[in-house]
Amino acid sequence: MLVPEELSSSGSGSSLDNKALQKILLKERVFSQEQIEEIEAFAEREKLYFAKVLLFYGYISRVDYESVIRRNIPVGKVDLLVQEIDYELLMSFDQTYLQDRLICPFRRNGEYIYVAMINPLDQEAIDYLYEKTQSPLKIFYATDVDIQWVLHKAFGQELAESAVYSLFIEDERSSAIETFTLPQVLSIAIVGTIFVIGVALDASLTFTILMAVVNLLYLFSIGFKFVLTLAGARFELYEAVTQAEIRELHDEDLPTYSILLPVYKEPEVIETLIYALSQLDYPKDKLDIKILLEEDDFATINKIRNLNIPSIFECLVVPNMQPKTKPKACNYGLVFCRGEIVTIYDAEDIPEPDQLKKAVVGFKKFPEDVICIQAQLNYFNANENFLTKMFTLEYSYWFDYMLPGMDRLNVPIPLGGTSNHFIKDKLVELNAWDPFNVTEDADLGVRAYAKGYKVGTINSTTYEEANKRVRSWIRQRSRWVKGYMQTFLVHLRNPIELYRKIGFRGLFAFMLFIGGTPATFLINLPLWILFITWLVFRPQWISEIFPAWVLYISLFNLLIGNAMVVYMNMLAVFRRRLYGLVVYALLNPFYWILHSLGAYKALWQLIFKPFYWEKTTHGVTSVRKPEILRNV
Repeated sequence: MLVPEELSSSGSGSSLDNKALQKILLKERVFSQEQIEEIEAFAEREKLYFAKVLLFYGYISRVDYESVIRRNIPVGKVDLLVQEIDYELLMSFDQTYLQDRLICPFRRNGEYIYVAMINPLDQEAIDYLYEKTQSPLKIFYATDVDIQWVLHKAFGQELAESAVYSLFIEDERSSAIETFTLPQVLSIAIVGTIFVIGVALDASLTFTILMAVVNLLYLFSIGFKFVLTLAGARFELYEAVTQAEIRELHDEDLPTYSILLPVYKEPEVIETLIYALSQLDYPKDKLDIKILLEEDDFATINKIRNLNIPSIFECLVVPNMQPKTKPKACNYGLVFCRGEIVTIYDAEDIPEPDQLKKAVVGFKKFPEDVICIQAQLNYFNANENFLTKMFTLEYSYWFDYMLPGMDRLNVPIPLGGTSNHFIKDKLVELNAWDPFNVTEDADLGVRAYAKGYKVGTINSTTYEEANKRVRSWIRQRSRWVKGYMQTFLVHLRNPIELYRKIGFRGLFAFMLFIGGTPATFLINLPLWILFITWLVFRPQWISEIFPAWVLYISLFNLLIGNAMVVYMNMLAVFRRRLYGLVVYALLNPFYWILHSLGAYKALWQLIFKPFYWEKTTHGVTSVRKPEILRNV
């Protein structure tokens, strides 16, 4: 074995043994002997590298760890993100070994091989590298994030391709990789042609029929939501997990729990995320938390590698490959999950501390066909401005009435994008998320229902940051509506097959909810414009095109439909005792105008940019952390 020049010159070669790092930590009084033994026992039990346990389970911050290394080991630090990497050299080594120990042989320089290590005192690793290359080694220190960035970029391409195409390969008809199939394009063309011919032959009759169809769709869609509300009003969907049941759980019997945290260009929320994770009431050694970084997200990468507070997550870097979507990142991260149960949180989420334990109890109490438990969602900045208050009304209504109503009527339940707790094996069986669908959660809920699986909800809430800016809100809403459009098109490719899988009731609900929601958003704005134009200006051309009875039916639908929506939102206000939001429930028609703007943007993107992920900007709330914690 050839000792690196930096280390041999210090005369510390004899300290290069398996306990060298522990000795330094003891010498620096970072940990006591008892703590070292505890960490080492944990590492051996979970078959994890000692330095990984230190960094990924919150025993020491990255900044403090680096300080200990730099003070005691005469090695330089290398920034791998700006280095020229010899990928041919790197890929000549065993990927698993490099990943397990966070080692990166990144370049040859003359006779030397440059190697970056998270633990430059790892004698066994240095021996392995020397035996493999028979070349002198020049050892550098690099952060775990840097090493992961290079290793995933080098070895992760095949896994990334699998994350992108596995659903398409296994179940082509369930993938949104193709937005419009040929039969769907032909159907749209035929309907469009009939409409044009109809206008040419008899414009008044054609527009009358069109308006009648639009009004019928509007009436059925709003009416269906009203039926769901009535059903949900008499039924609590969530399974109440008591504190007594939580106390009966024993730490040693709890399953390993994997948490996926996809983030992209969100350095400003990382510290809030770390705080939220640190508050989870779950044994540290049973957590397997993966933060999913994109290869080109240098802002977030720099934030994490310079953290001066302990964190309990491992960084995985998703190779740069289209589509750049959250479901693709989650599929990639799922491969590395060790847990029996997997959940997803967004970067700004603050789950209630006992949520994981409640999910464990929930899976024991629910029937075996329940493979996913959805926690409830709400906002920690609910009272910040008009948009955040309307968002709070919307979510309260969704979880208090819509989800219970869907469960009561036994129809497909579109999942939320966060705080979904899955049985991992069942999630893999479903081929996980569709990376080409921008509301992968709604799509997965329909696919799970088609397989005969159910979704349950528990009495636990995850608090999120409500969008407070109009442009950002429209971007987010356009993505949600576009995803509903994608889901509708994908599952309606073969209506007969869909009927066989989910039955008439499920198909009816799918048509009116997944298809009807974008349709009502698209219809609402033109109806308002037509109504206001007719009311204010009474133009002659409207009377010439539409008979009076059509206009009055449209007026009835518009006013009564919006009144029903206002009423349904007010129900949520009173159930949650949010009396200060009553007046905002009355403003719901104005909120729907924003929905319509988002829907038209979604329709445009569905045609021209179907897989584009409209990024939601987080960390812009003016609510500060102490107030956030009080709200939670």
